[in-house]
Amino acid sequence: MKQLVMSLLLCIAAGKAGAQQVQRPEITGIAYVEIQVSHLDSAVKFYGDYLGYPLQRTPHTLIAQVNARQHILLRDGLPPTQDDRLLSLAFQTSDLARMKAYLLQKGVSVQPGPDKSAIGVKDPDGHKILFVQLEVGKPAATPAISDRILHAGLTVADPIRADSFYAAILGFSETWRGGATDSVTSWINMRLPESTDYLEYMLVKPPANRRQLGSAHHIALMVPDMQKAVDALRFRNGGVPSPRIGRNNRWLLNLYDSDGTRVELMEPFTAR
Repeated sequence: MKQLVMSLLLCIAAGKAGAQQVQRPEITGIAYVEIQVSHLDSAVKFYGDYLGYPLQRTPHTLIAQVNARQHILLRDGLPPTQDDRLLSLAFQTSDLARMKAYLLQKGVSVQPGPDKSAIGVKDPDGHKILFVQLEVGKPAATPAISDRILHAGLTVADPIRADSFYAAILGFSETWRGGATDSVTSWINMRLPESTDYLEYMLVKPPANRRQLGSAHHIALMVPDMQKAVDALRFRNGGVPSPRIGRNNRWLLNLYDSDGTRVELMEPFTAR
């Protein structure tokens, strides 16, 4: 009888523990990429005049509005000796309070974000990752070259270690991997769980130099027609690099701001 009572108590305790488990809220997309620049005036020329984004400017920041839910955040003050220009990558979640509780439950250290609408964590490679409450505003008609951040790139030293956070805890899933040749893996695409946006692991062994960081920590903008995008850029600036077909068999075009941060234009479908 005593053994039966003990078994019942254990079952009740297990049931209560299970009921207290916090389920991961939805991660619905990339919210923004935060980049540091040397001079805001140069950033205005690239992100505003060249790429065509409407800009909101304060004394020390620019916000390039990509669409109703995504933007590029640019901060001034990049020191000449600082190689890395990426400050943070922010993901949208459907429930910020539950995301905080979920991360703490998983043993992830959570820090306050830049304001009450965000929380921050460090990923296994030390990158600052933010989670922000999903908010969708009214889209504006703009002459922007793209209205979608398709993916963002982060340097990753060990993909298995990165997976322990992005896959095991956050629910990201691999959709593609490749490299300069068939025998090399340099990039791994990890789709967000409730979105078609994705994170690209850029497999770079530390320490990465300034050129590597500028290329690896990149923003990928989706364009439905690469030739139309090239034509628009030529009209605005005159000089445009040649697009190419990447290893994923999509049309790509790499552009760089004045500090060397790469902005990649990519068609959504394989080249025909």
